[in-house]
Amino acid sequence: MPELAGVCCVPMAGSLVRHTVRFLDGYVPGEQPPPGAGVVKLNTNECPYPPSPRVLDALRAIGPDALRRYPPPMADDFRAAASLALGVPADAILAGNGSDDILTIATRTFLAPADALAFPTPTYSLYQVLARLQDARIIAVPWADNWSLPVDGLLASGARAIYLANPNAPSGTTVPVAAVEELALRFDGALLVDEAYADFADANCLELPFRRPNVIVVRTMSKSYALAGIRFGFAVANPDVIRQMAKVKDSYNCDAVAIAAATAALADQEYARSIWERIRAERERLTCLLDERGWHVLPSQANFVLATVPGGDASRALLALKKRGILVRHFDAPGLQDKLRITVGSPEQTDALVAAIDAGP
Repeated sequence: MPELAGVCCVPMAGSLVRHTVRFLDGYVPGEQPPPGAGVVKLNTNECPYPPSPRVLDALRAIGPDALRRYPPPMADDFRAAASLALGVPADAILAGNGSDDILTIATRTFLAPADALAFPTPTYSLYQVLARLQDARIIAVPWADNWSLPVDGLLASGARAIYLANPNAPSGTTVPVAAVEELALRFDGALLVDEAYADFADANCLELPFRRPNVIVVRTMSKSYALAGIRFGFAVANPDVIRQMAKVKDSYNCDAVAIAAATAALADQEYARSIWERIRAERERLTCLLDERGWHVLPSQANFVLATVPGGDASRALLALKKRGILVRHFDAPGLQDKLRITVGSPEQTDALVAAIDAGP
């Protein structure tokens, strides 16, 4: 590092960086190969199909004024489209720069330092990162038998907030809506239901915030609307809760381009549902093909499956697939070491995956 005249440059770490940040293990995203790498990418649960043609039309229609000016701070056009498509009031919706932004807003809204966040484990690892950044305590409660909700453990945790991924990642399993509502009824704090994969499931909790005001449902446009590249998510909650969360968000947390794309995508429900049906059908096909090869696959309601590798050496299987140009995800965490999470891709991608498995190590 060059020295400025008369100034000695010293490393930032230590004296300037907060203790929590210095010793934090940050969230590690899935591998993102460079464009043109020629791999079959089944490691980050992206949609294998393009977004609605209406999205591209909306992007082409963006004029210079939309780029010159600040965007609407509450993403009004998106809220109106979401209200129409989902049947919820517009003032019950909060838009964010991806659902991770919504999770950050929620953590800052509901948790003070030393408060506790509880969640079933294993689950989305960002939850604990956000809690630590807030200097909150973490209470990870193991899932009950057959990935059922550990209600008693969550209630006994003394947590101020509970985060529940439903369908869960990385398992793809779901908790019935009635069980989620029962937990909300018995819990005094905020119950956040992360529905990143709900459009691939048979049921969802979108109506719960209007029966149980302590429930916040979080959605993303990344998976089911094929918009992972623009970063857009949203929360559905009691309007009073949304008003409190809006105090915490950045002033203009969603840019004009993302708002236009997300609004167009959500308005084209016919196209979106056609994608969901194709992915559900391919999920069943992928599950059958893996089962036939001795892989034990958990029943999934998401756009991925979690499969136990025959023999249990998931790290070796991961590398063998990568050598053949297939990227999948492995989590070196308790209960997951012998498993791989595999995104449901197109039929051609499934065929390539199966061919690579059949080719052996």
